[in-house]
Amino acid sequence: MSDDTGASTTNGPTLPSTTDSRQLSRDPAVIRVRQALLEQRATGRTFAIRGPAQGPTATAALLGVDVSQVARTTVYRAYDLDRQQSPLLVVASSGHDVDTVKLCEVLDLAHLEHMEANAVEQLTGFPVDGIAPVGLREPIETVVDVALSRCVEVWVTAGHPRAVFSTTYGELLRITAGHAAEVG
Repeated sequence: MSDDTGASTTNGPTLPSTTDSRQLSRDPAVIRVRQALLEQRATGRTFAIRGPAQGPTATAALLGVDVSQVARTTVYRAYDLDRQQSPLLVVASSGHDVDTVKLCEVLDLAHLEHMEANAVEQLTGFPVDGIAPVGLREPIETVVDVALSRCVEVWVTAGHPRAVFSTTYGELLRITAGHAAEVG
């Protein structure tokens, strides 16, 4: 794995620098995430994952961490009790599924449904399998899974399916202006 400059890293998992990592470091969405992390004074770094994107289990194995430390970011269409809709971004541990019924109860919502991939990309500026919770095109109400609070380090997608950044639960809440909630 390499950092956002393409150089091999020394703190955390390491893999050799590759052409792919240098290309990812120039990806506009990854650049937007890195800029947002800098502006928020986040302590983590962005990393390129070598090879094809294969989901949270493969990402966790490559990083040498438990799958519960790998966060997945999903955008839902949230309907309040008056049936008014708005987007809701949920950053959840990959160690469990999001329980939308439970989340509706916690957030006092009538209904949640997954937003379509093209709508997600238009709203966030990220592909559906690379959604970052920072660097969004516009602010979106965000919920961060409390299960991530049990992890010393959390890995979050950084605008591309093969780019991630490391952070802590507290920092993730801060940089997303997110609300803590039990989502699983």
